[in-house]
Amino acid sequence: MLSPDWPWSPLVLGGAFVLLLAGLAVNAMVKDRREFARFSRLRSSKKRRRILGKWLRQSFFIFGGSSAVTLLLSWQYVPLVLADINDWTLIVGARGIFDANPVLSWSILIGLVVALVTFAVWAIIAARSETDEIPAVGDIQAMLPRNRAELPYGAALSINAGIVEELLFRLAMPAMVFAFTGNALVAVLVSVLVFGLLHAYQGPVGVVASAVMGAIFMAIYIGTGSIAVAIIVHALFDLRSLVLIPIVINRVHLVGPTGGAPARTPPPVKENVS
Repeated sequence: MLSPDWPWSPLVLGGAFVLLLAGLAVNAMVKDRREFARFSRLRSSKKRRRILGKWLRQSFFIFGGSSAVTLLLSWQYVPLVLADINDWTLIVGARGIFDANPVLSWSILIGLVVALVTFAVWAIIAARSETDEIPAVGDIQAMLPRNRAELPYGAALSINAGIVEELLFRLAMPAMVFAFTGNALVAVLVSVLVFGLLHAYQGPVGVVASAVMGAIFMAIYIGTGSIAVAIIVHALFDLRSLVLIPIVINRVHLVGPTGGAPARTPPPVKENVS
C-alpha cells in the first residue's frame, strides 16, 4: 500500500490509473462490443452458456483482479476520500437533519423499498399483459436467459457484477483518482463516468442509464458508508433483470435447454444491466 505521506504516491497512482483505464477501455470498446455482437446472433443455448461462462470468468478476473490491485495500491486513500466527502456542505447538512431526526432516515428507507417493490410488481403485471415490445433502457436483449439452463448464469453474472464492480468503481477507483487529484468530487465523477462508458456495448442509452445507476450506487455507498450495502443493491438490481423478469414475464424456467415453448409466448423484453 502506498502511503499518502510518500511524495511519489500521487505520481505512481496516476500512472497506474492510466494503465487501468487503458486496459478497461480496450476490453470494453473492442472485445466486449465485438463479442456481444457475435453472441447476439447465437441460437444454440449450449454455445450461449459457453460464452456466458466465459464472460463470468473474465469479469471475475478482470474487474476483481483490477479492484484487488487498485485497493492494494491505494487502500490508505479510501478513508481520506470519505472524510473529504463528509465535509461537503450538502452531506454535512443532510447528516445533521438525519441525526436530529433518526426516524426520518428509516421512514425514507422504508418508503423507498415499498415504492420500488410496488413499482416492480406493477411493471411485471403490466408487462405480462402487453402484446408489443416492452420499452426498456439499454440494448441487452440477447443477454436475457432463454431457458432454465441459462438462469444460473444470469444469477452468477448478477452477483459477480455486484461484488467486483462495486469494489472497483465505488471503493478502489475513487481512492486512486483522489490520490493524484486531491479532489473527492473529481474522484466520484470520474468513477461514475468510467462505469457508464464501460457499458458502451449496450448502446448510447445504455451508457447513460449505467452512469445514472452508477451515481445511485455511489450515493448509497456514500450515504451508508458501507460498500456491502452498495454491493447488495447492485446485485439485486441485476438479479431483477437477469433472473426475475425472465422468469415472471418470459417464463424461461419452463423452457428446457434444447427448446420448447413456455406456457405463453411473451413479448420481447429489454432491460438495462449495470
